[in-house]
Amino acid sequence: MIVEQLLSNFNNNIFKLMVKNNSYSWVEICMSNIKTAMSTYSKFVYSIKALVSICTDKNLSITNRCYSHADLPCPGTPSGLVLGLQVYDNDFAGQQMKFFPSGAKFNDKIQGRLMEILRIGALPPPRLGEVRVIYGVDFMFPAVAVCGVGSECLTYNPSECIDERKEAIRLGIGAGVRALQFHSFRTLYIDSCNHAESAAEGAALAVWLYQELRHSSQQKSLPRLELYDNCDYSGWRIGLEKASAQNLARRLQETPRNLLTPTNFAQTAVEILSKVGICVDVKMKNWARLRNLNAFLTVAKGSCEPPVFLETLYEGCDPDICPIVMIGKGTTFNTGGLCVKTYKDAEHMRGDMSGAACIVATLKAVAALQLPVNIRALIPLCENSLGATSYKPGDICASLNNKTILIEDTECEGILMFADALNYAENFKPKFILAIGTMTPDMERGLGSAAVGVYSNSESLYETLRVASIHTGDRVWRLPMWKYFTEYATDVSVSDLTNQKAPKHIGGPSKIVGFLREFLPDDVDWIHIDNTGVAMTSGDVYTYLREGMSGRPTRTLIEFIAQLACQIETKTK
Repeated sequence: MIVEQLLSNFNNNIFKLMVKNNSYSWVEICMSNIKTAMSTYSKFVYSIKALVSICTDKNLSITNRCYSHADLPCPGTPSGLVLGLQVYDNDFAGQQMKFFPSGAKFNDKIQGRLMEILRIGALPPPRLGEVRVIYGVDFMFPAVAVCGVGSECLTYNPSECIDERKEAIRLGIGAGVRALQFHSFRTLYIDSCNHAESAAEGAALAVWLYQELRHSSQQKSLPRLELYDNCDYSGWRIGLEKASAQNLARRLQETPRNLLTPTNFAQTAVEILSKVGICVDVKMKNWARLRNLNAFLTVAKGSCEPPVFLETLYEGCDPDICPIVMIGKGTTFNTGGLCVKTYKDAEHMRGDMSGAACIVATLKAVAALQLPVNIRALIPLCENSLGATSYKPGDICASLNNKTILIEDTECEGILMFADALNYAENFKPKFILAIGTMTPDMERGLGSAAVGVYSNSESLYETLRVASIHTGDRVWRLPMWKYFTEYATDVSVSDLTNQKAPKHIGGPSKIVGFLREFLPDDVDWIHIDNTGVAMTSGDVYTYLREGMSGRPTRTLIEFIAQLACQIETKTK
């Protein structure tokens, strides 16, 4: 105990000396010699603490510190801590900033030093999405990331169609996790910021890296994430499941197309979904030919990779209840066919199967959360490639419902795949149909990465999706699907429909939906999502998403189905 007291006095004297000399810059951007000194000091603390533990028969005093569901980090295996800080935008001196309850308890444990450092520092308090990393204030946590999560007044903003409080937590925690990720910590403890689900989403999305193809010696270890001093286990688990699903979609999107052909995608889907009890049926080219899915097969003609039609079934309630049918566009690579894309346009076409990736990821999360719904997913998979047998502008093909389609643009292949899938969905008497895919770059030009474009013939379905997007931060925006746009698709003399009516870039997304309405089963509610603009991210807008494929809007789809499940249960009761 004498050594314990000496160590405590030494710790406090070091702190007072540094404050007196104005050497309190313990943030990450400080001089490297300060960081090195604090690291050396921390190692010294661990050595002394370990010695005390042995000499006193492990009677090491660790009081007033509670970890809800994880063992205390051992002195030999230091961990990182991420705490949220509420700060008003005009509070440059940090007089009104405050921690959440977990952070406040930690600050009290170390005699208020954390807050004092933030207030007397050379930099202002961290604003939303900013982070300050402070070293050496606690022997259990050599580095503490204090991240700004905005003011305590944030709430649902109707003009922005988003819950700003939840999104602020994701942005702040994401920044904090990324600041500590490569400090060689095995575990990062995360402040719930009074909403464990959002904190889990921000942390798990931020820590993810695509590095499957790097040599094992070059791969970076990913820290384990644990909830710090909070008992909202269910919210934390739900957040991790949603983030895990979105990360799965990101992995599928990022995988090079020579490694994720239609066949390989199907094999990957079987491996992922069969483990969570979802039935997966892989249907090959001959099956599609026998079922007259000719529009789908037309797209695949130019590639040596055989097309695959993936059909999955998740039964979470009474099998007699009509299923939700989900359709995901699975163009594993789109060269544009004979209307070939430029290098710039084709550069990221490995992500043209984003709809299919989101569907697979959503199914995995729905099964993991055991949501009481029935879902039938249809995923047409093929490549739109150049080849001697490629379909050509001017060709006419017949769809499953025997309507003929004039091919005016081979680059516009997604609607041909959806046409047959929509017709085929009628066999399952769907409760409603949800289709998602990257359909046209015009959607990106219109909405950017702010939201996905949505079309629906059901007010209630769209409203449920809109509410889901408010909670997840992946916003949606409804666009018109008037008959006016269908007339563009049917204004042709040699066939029933055309897949692209000039002018090409005027009303493109709505003309696509006008085309697809001709293949929709009668009296079926339908919601169509075009996620072209959000499939990729620059890494600058969201601190919890690195540059590359984003996996959006997977979490919104999961939340959408969860809310529908709650509505069904309520009606049943």
